[in-house]
Amino acid sequence: MGRMRLVSLLPSATEIVYALGLGEDLVGVTFECDEPAAARSTKTVVVGGRDTKAMTPAEIDDYVRAQMAVGGDLYTLHADALAGLAPDLILTQDLCRVCALPSGHVDDALAHLGCRADVLSLDPHTLDDVLASFAEVARAVGVPEKGRELTARLEERLARVAAAVEGRPRPKVAVVEWVDPPFGAGHWVPDLITAAGGEPVAGRPGQRSVQVTWAELSAPGPDVVLVTPCGYHLEGAVRQAESVKPHFPGAAIWAIDGDGLVVRPGPRLVDGVEAIAAILHPDAVPQAPPGAIQRVA
Repeated sequence: MGRMRLVSLLPSATEIVYALGLGEDLVGVTFECDEPAAARSTKTVVVGGRDTKAMTPAEIDDYVRAQMAVGGDLYTLHADALAGLAPDLILTQDLCRVCALPSGHVDDALAHLGCRADVLSLDPHTLDDVLASFAEVARAVGVPEKGRELTARLEERLARVAAAVEGRPRPKVAVVEWVDPPFGAGHWVPDLITAAGGEPVAGRPGQRSVQVTWAELSAPGPDVVLVTPCGYHLEGAVRQAESVKPHFPGAAIWAIDGDGLVVRPGPRLVDGVEAIAAILHPDAVPQAPPGAIQRVA
């Protein structure tokens, strides 16, 4: 099979493509694809959306709910730009309408444009699903060996963490994925806690994250609270972590680079496991790199 022209419609897929060594084949990305930095600066942006940097978490939540209530779209597909790229394969998702453009929108646009690109929807719910998606992309591009190699490297790192924390006490860990209103963690996030040597509480493993009350998050008596807001890196996570301190007296509260290490289902989730392990078992694993985590209480 010859080289394929790839378009990624979600940041995690962009990271997967680069981790597989296929960055040169990627021709289109979204406005949110910020890792690696070259992705957005050297590729055509085919999906846009509202800039929410100046909005508070509550304002963002209100905006999302209002759009959903009227059947509005949070993302805009630049169909003409997509058609001009003549892609062979488009990577998208149906997991979360808040996170990226659903695959159905892409299918409709391709039919309207007369494009013949294949569409691969990546919809992992667990950490194992995420790891499997790397091989899925590699197979679709015709380089299955690259998928096996990437997965093996990441599984080796997870095994090292597992060995380092084996037999140690497991702190109870609550994850706050959004602060106003509060959302607990779902999908693969509880798996990250388990892999890092913790006991996830107040979460929904393998299921969508949902709005909860602060009482529901604090009731299990977590030893550690991780604030990992979707759409934010460490600086934004620190600001939001400050606001949760009154709800968890006595718990250690940490902010984490949510977008980089926790909420995007890409290869850097393994970085997230290593960073969380450094929080929970600092005497057993290496320190997290600068910009990954910060304790606020």
